[in-house]
This record gives sequence, structure tokens and C-alpha cells, in this order.
Amino acid sequence: MMRTRILWFGIGFASASGAIAQFVLKDLWTDRTSLASQVTEKFDSLDTRVSNLESVISSKHTSPQDEGNLG
Repeated sequence: MMRTRILWFGIGFASASGAIAQFVLKDLWTDRTSLASQVTEKFDSLDTRVSNLESVISSKHTSPQDEGNLG
């Protein structure tokens, strides 16, 4: 009788722990995926801005107006 109660308590405790762990891990995975997506979006935006700045700098450096003003 006592062994049966301990067995059922162990099974119930294990299943409840498994369900809680599944919810926690699912929530953590969702947060990780969301964070990775946000970081990728921010780095893509930063890369675009840097590329635009580099193209502006290179176009100013090679413009014919600057060649006459050397000193």
C-alpha cells in the first residue's frame, strides 16, 4: 500500500515536472528566437547605413570638384 502511494506520487511528480519544464523551455526558446531575429535585423540595418556612408565618402573623394582644391 505504501509502495503504491510512493510510486503514484513519483509518477505524478515526474509528469508535473516534465510539463513545467516543457513550458519553461518553450518560453526560453521563443525568447531566444525573438532576440536572434532582432539582433539580425539591427545588424542588417547597421550594415546598410555603413554601406551608404562608405558610398557617400567614396563619391565625395572621387568627385571632380575636389581635384582642383588640393591645397
